Amino acid sequence: MFGLVPPQSVYLAAEGFVQDLCRELGDDVEDVFYDRLVFSKAPARPVIWADNVWKNPQFIEIGSIGDGAKKLKALQRNWAHCPLDFHRRSRLLAEKLPYVSAKPLKFPSPLPTAPLGSWTMLREDLLLAATDCSSPLANGAYVFAENKEEPPNRAYLKLWEALTRAGKMPGAGDTCLDLGACPGGWTWVLQSLGAKVISVDKAPLAPHIAKLPNIEYVQQSAFGLKPEDIGKVDWLFSDIICYPERLLRLVKTWKDSGLVKNMICTIKFQGETDHKTTESFLEIAGSYACHLYNNKHEITWFCLEEST
Repeated sequence: MFGLVPPQSVYLAAEGFVQDLCRELGDDVEDVFYDRLVFSKAPARPVIWADNVWKNPQFIEIGSIGDGAKKLKALQRNWAHCPLDFHRRSRLLAEKLPYVSAKPLKFPSPLPTAPLGSWTMLREDLLLAATDCSSPLANGAYVFAENKEEPPNRAYLKLWEALTRAGKMPGAGDTCLDLGACPGGWTWVLQSLGAKVISVDKAPLAPHIAKLPNIEYVQQSAFGLKPEDIGKVDWLFSDIICYPERLLRLVKTWKDSGLVKNMICTIKFQGETDHKTTESFLEIAGSYACHLYNNKHEITWFCLEEST
C-alpha cells in the first residue's frame, strides 16, 4: 500500500473537494488516501483546493506509541495530528507530544509564527510526517472566536479569514467598497476596523448595520455601478452571488480603471466548478486564489498592492 519512498509532497484537500484538487495537480498525483490526503510525485506548490500542504514529507517506522512520540519530538517540538485512521492509537500518540494551543483565533490578530508540523498514522507501525507545512494552523483550520451578537450573518467569518491570510487589512483613513453588501456582514467587519465603507446593494443593509458610523449606503446594483461614479478606493470587496464570468468582467473593469488598490472577492460556483474562469482570474497580474476553510463551493480571489 505504501512504498519505500515517500511522496515529494502531500496535500490535505479541502473537505469535499478532493476531485478539484486532483484536477489542479494533474499528472503530479501519485495516489489518494482517506478521500482527502493526496500524495504527489512533484515538489510542493501553491494550490487552491488544499487546506494544508506538507512539504518534503517522510515515512517514520515506529515500534510503539512511545517510540513514535520520541521520533517526532526529535524532529521538532510542535506537531498537529491529522486524524484519518487508527484513531485510538494515534490519539494516544498525540497525547504524548508537547501541547500546542488550539484556542480559536481572535480577529484581528496575526497568525502563529512557530513552525508547526503535521503527521498522520498510515499503519500501526508507520507514520507520515512533515516538519514544514503551508498552514501555521492545525490542518489549515481557521477557526475563530465568533461574534454571535453583532454581525447579521456568518459571512463575516470568510472575510476575517481572508484578511488574516492576506496579512494586511484596511484601517482608519482607508475607503472600502463593499459590493453586494446586504445584509452587511462584510461591511460590519470593515467598519469595525476603522475604515470608511461604501456599501452597494439593491437590497438594504440590516438596520443595526446601517446605523453604524462611517458607512455610506448606495442602493444600486453592483453591476450597474461605474468606477468613475465612486472614484478612488483603497479596497474593493465582493461577496456577490453571481456567475463567475460576470464577476470577472466586473473585476476587470475596476482593475482597468486604476481606481482601486486592493481587491478581495468570492468566486461562487453554481453546479460544477468553473475552472476555466478561475484560470482567467489568475491571469490578472498580481493575483492568487484559495479555498478558505470557511468557504463552501466557492473560492476567494486576492489582488493586493504590494506593501512598501
